[in-house]
Amino acid sequence: MLWLLALRGIVGREILRFLHQRERFLGALVRPLIWLLVFAAGFRAALGVAIVPPYQTYIPYEVYIVPGLLGMIQLFNGMQSSLSMVYDREMGSMRLLLTSPLPRWWLLVCKLVAGVAVSLLQCWAFLLIATLFGIELPGPGWLTVLPALILNGIMLGALGLVLSSTIRQLENFAGVMNFVVFPLFFCSPALYPLYKMRESSETLYWICEFNPFGHGVELIRHALYGQVSWPDLGVVAAVALALLALAVRGYDPRRGLMKRKGG
Repeated sequence: MLWLLALRGIVGREILRFLHQRERFLGALVRPLIWLLVFAAGFRAALGVAIVPPYQTYIPYEVYIVPGLLGMIQLFNGMQSSLSMVYDREMGSMRLLLTSPLPRWWLLVCKLVAGVAVSLLQCWAFLLIATLFGIELPGPGWLTVLPALILNGIMLGALGLVLSSTIRQLENFAGVMNFVVFPLFFCSPALYPLYKMRESSETLYWICEFNPFGHGVELIRHALYGQVSWPDLGVVAAVALALLALAVRGYDPRRGLMKRKGG
């Protein structure tokens, strides 16, 4: 019961914090909407009227980038969650929770679940607004994409926890976030198919192939059409488990941040 109480408290606190911070909600939607409504026009003119995704069907470019923008929402949400983790660890509620008798790995899982729940709210709000602007998506895709969003959110949230376990000061976080977010996003099929990247550079193509965020985007893209990309699913699941293990290790006072700080 104590474990469930901690889970409910941490998840509920993050959702309430998100709902009360209207600027954060608007910021989470404005960024992908600008890409969808403004940049999509230029990319569509450059890449053609339609894109051929891996499942061999022609779709408008605006529809093609929707999974990538969902991944963008979760990527930035994972970074923001890790930023709040740095703050809470130093002077907020997480500082007290980390000294509680509950296992640290469970507290990290609760924080991870809370971040995924917030990202799902953002993703569905974005999908709803996209449909209002005429972006047509398969009706069942709203449900079939849910497992992919959860798994991708876990992977990106775990990445944020790993970063937060290595950052000592809030001032250093912005630079680290930019160093991580932009390479992950642009070296992926979020905005353009990888065969276009291969036509430009074989080296960049293979960099994109080894980008776990790109596999998460492809997992979401297939899930929107009721399909399962098993290779992408395996990569995302393996990377999520590895990052979560690194996060638990990083918050271990015998090995990670607390030991380095002398606490």
